[in-house]
Amino acid sequence: MRKILVVENPAQWPINIEHCEIISAKEYLTNPEWSQVKNARVFNLSTEYRYQSKGYYVSLMAEARGHRPIPNIKNIQDLNTSGMIKIVSENLDELFQKSFKNLKSEDFILSIYFGKNLAKQYDKLSWELHRLFRSPFMRAKFTHNGKKWVIQSLKTIPFKEIPESHKDFVWEAANQYFKKSRFANQKENAFQFDLAILVNPDEKAPPSNKKALHKFIEAGEKQGLCVELIDKNDYARLLEFDALFIRETTAVNHYTYRFARRAQQEGMVVIDDPESILKCANKVYLAEFLKLHKIPTPKTIVVHHENKQDVLHQLNLPVVLKSPDSSFSQGVSKAKTEEEYREKIAKLLAHSDLVIAQEYLPSDFDWRIGVLDNEIIFACKYYMAKGHWQIYNWDSKNKQDVEGEFDSVPIDQIPAEVKKVALKSTQPIGNGLYGVDIKESNGKVVVIEVNDNPNVDHGVEDHLEGNVVYSKIIASIKRRIQAQIKP
Repeated sequence: MRKILVVENPAQWPINIEHCEIISAKEYLTNPEWSQVKNARVFNLSTEYRYQSKGYYVSLMAEARGHRPIPNIKNIQDLNTSGMIKIVSENLDELFQKSFKNLKSEDFILSIYFGKNLAKQYDKLSWELHRLFRSPFMRAKFTHNGKKWVIQSLKTIPFKEIPESHKDFVWEAANQYFKKSRFANQKENAFQFDLAILVNPDEKAPPSNKKALHKFIEAGEKQGLCVELIDKNDYARLLEFDALFIRETTAVNHYTYRFARRAQQEGMVVIDDPESILKCANKVYLAEFLKLHKIPTPKTIVVHHENKQDVLHQLNLPVVLKSPDSSFSQGVSKAKTEEEYREKIAKLLAHSDLVIAQEYLPSDFDWRIGVLDNEIIFACKYYMAKGHWQIYNWDSKNKQDVEGEFDSVPIDQIPAEVKKVALKSTQPIGNGLYGVDIKESNGKVVVIEVNDNPNVDHGVEDHLEGNVVYSKIIASIKRRIQAQIKP
């Protein structure tokens, strides 16, 4: 992907950044050759971004040409929106107080150059503000209101207003910004696209372990994708990428859904898409959805306050109870007696107006069938945790017994009915990466649930297929990106 630095006057930029072209705003806006360039990332370093200025039009034209501008029009508009000051204050208030706790004055102006300030002690705050708005030059004004520090304004700094005494620092900050980031990676000339993988380093049971994430990165590089791991703090950076691959546990009322939603709205490729998260993450939705599409499931009842007493007459004990947003066996319990049922259903209904009750089907293992592009890419048998009825036993005092064993199964050895049901259950949901949990019990093959964002762990789901699993997922993402590029 070509990297283009657009400035007011290239002669004023005495820097040489490998793999980056420096051109004027006038050149970019008026030379028709730039409209023919494909796969370009435009770093808009114009002197100002006010509405209908050259800087504004550089980002606007870049978006119209299918280039990826930094900052983009939304970043520029955010800088001019008073409401954003309130959002910034709410999100960074703690950092404001920590950064300025030793200041004696009542006012402070922070000049930010490529996410840095001349005083290193303000680098963290400078970088956080830069990540929100992506503008290379910003000036933030703060004041102490008698109780705490608050931000008064945040605006871009016109290049002509940068003091001469700051220029050497600006050039050094620019060099560090491009050299340290993936934008200047020497390998990037071989990279066609940029892929962000959203992860949570602190997650207790992430969908992919560290070795699997490394495998995704390797697979991406081999297929011409520059892959970067991002976290929840990188929301403002999403448009730097061509695709988003979510590798942390998703939920509708969660930032993973907001990441997916924004990526989709911006025309990015995203796995898993917000529709898949919506349909799979809420067990009430999924139960109704599977029923509508005639997917075989255990006998299931959507429970509410009015019918909770009828459940025991319709389902035999023991009965499985699920909160709508349960995952990894958490939020799922088994009631063996009427008394236990009434106690557990009351607790669940105290948090959600609708919950799920399901017939209990005992089995030694659950199938997990990985499906992508209507193709099975892996198959596993997940065995129940030792002495427990679920795959995970989070109450176990012995850490070794928290999770059951597994067997990887060759795709050609999956029972025909299991294959059929797995593919049938994912087709109406969408075009994401799914993990279908299936039970074989009492001669029946039934879907327990369909998971968006399923586990792909090194040593488990890839045990037989190896690197092929990662290659297939990356190849699918790449095809989707290519399909979106205008001919």
